[in-house]
Amino acid sequence: MESRAKLLRHPIHQMLIPLPLGLLSGSVAFDVVHRMTGDDTWSTVAAATIGAGIIGGLLAAPFGVADWAAIPDGTRAKRIGSLHGLGNVAVLSLFGASWWLRHEQPRATETLPFGLSLAGVALAAGTGWLGGELVDRLGVGVDPGANLDAPSSLSDQPAQPARGTVEQVFGRPESLGLT
Repeated sequence: MESRAKLLRHPIHQMLIPLPLGLLSGSVAFDVVHRMTGDDTWSTVAAATIGAGIIGGLLAAPFGVADWAAIPDGTRAKRIGSLHGLGNVAVLSLFGASWWLRHEQPRATETLPFGLSLAGVALAAGTGWLGGELVDRLGVGVDPGANLDAPSSLSDQPAQPARGTVEQVFGRPESLGLT
């Protein structure tokens, strides 16, 4: 199933998600450094990073919804996509609450905002795995003719699967040391 929302023939949602994931998980790392060093600058950096991560997540979400809407109802992909999307709403909510609790005094990270961020990054690991399951295992957002020798997505040529018998593609079993 190909992605509905593309830029230069690549799925936009898959292009945008690394930024918020990196920012939100990075904010937890900055909070840890703050707790280890006592340097309040790191807490301020964490708060700003959370804000940027939330914005990035909100920018990626509509493209994910567009791709999810194209998945046929009643499929495993639709169920996993629903869990992935709802889980990411929860991730952004946890980080949003963390940001809200610290926005007036970002230099003083208390236990609750830090705990919300930890919960958010743990949940993001699970929703990220679900997203990987959608793309890598179920082929959502992948060109239907994807293969290792497909021409560039910027060419006008379709990505056609390799043709031929197993022996033509991989060689004779004895040449591979399989006999």
